[in-house]
Amino acid sequence: MAPTDYLDAPPDSAELTDYDRAHMKAYMRVLDAASDGADWREAVSVIFEIDPQAEPERARRVHDSHLARARWMTEHGYRRLLHGKPL
Repeated sequence: MAPTDYLDAPPDSAELTDYDRAHMKAYMRVLDAASDGADWREAVSVIFEIDPQAEPERARRVHDSHLARARWMTEHGYRRLLHGKPL
């Protein structure tokens, strides 16, 4: 994915979105990084290709919002996948 393919924040929806489906891999990667204790700055640099030194506020917003959506997916979104809503 190119850096421009990521919104600063995923759409806020109670349903799976096309954006969620398109960025499932990034969600998994940001969850893995967080569970491994990786520094958020390293994660945002590697996963989203955003330089946290050059764009600190945006980098934090992108990281935190995608991590929150990834966590939502593990708590709620996966159910939509299990009930026949394909990726």
